[in-house]
Amino acid sequence: MRRIHQLAVAASLAILVALAAAAGDGPKPASTAASLGFDGGLTCTVNVKDLDKAVAWYRDALGFDLVFKMPEIGFAEVQSPVANVSVGLGTNRPGTSPGATGGATLVWGTKDIDATRKALEARGVKFLGATETIPDVVKLAGFTDLDGNEMMLYQALAKAK
Repeated sequence: MRRIHQLAVAASLAILVALAAAAGDGPKPASTAASLGFDGGLTCTVNVKDLDKAVAWYRDALGFDLVFKMPEIGFAEVQSPVANVSVGLGTNRPGTSPGATGGATLVWGTKDIDATRKALEARGVKFLGATETIPDVVKLAGFTDLDGNEMMLYQALAKAK
C-alpha cells in the first residue's frame, strides 16, 4: 500500500510538472522565494549505510560527479545532471535509517525513459517493476539506491496546447 501511495504522489508531481511545461508556466522571475533569498540551489540528502559504497553507486550507476567527501563526519555530496541540484549522502545518525517511511522520493526527469532505464539497468540499477504510463501525460519507473532510498524516473508526455 505504501508503494502505491508513493507512486501516486510521484505521478501527481510529474503530471503537474509536465502540464506546467506544456502550458509554458514556470517559475516567475520576481518570486516570493527569490525575495526571501533562495539562490536556486537544492541539495536532497538521503541516509546511507556505507559512504564509500554509496558514493561509488551514485557515480558508477547514475553517472553523478563527486563534489566532496568528508568521511570524518560521514557525509558526501554528488552533483546530479540537474543544474544546481545535488544529492547529499549521510551515514546514519542515531534514530534514523535508510528507506525509513516518510522520506522523500527523488524524481529525475528524462528525455527518453526507456533508453535511460536500459542504460541504468546495464549499470546494475534494480527497478521496482515495469515502467508505468499515464497516456498523454507521463511515464514513470521506480528504483532504489543501495540503501533502499526510493527514486523514480519520469518522462513528460504532455503535448503543448
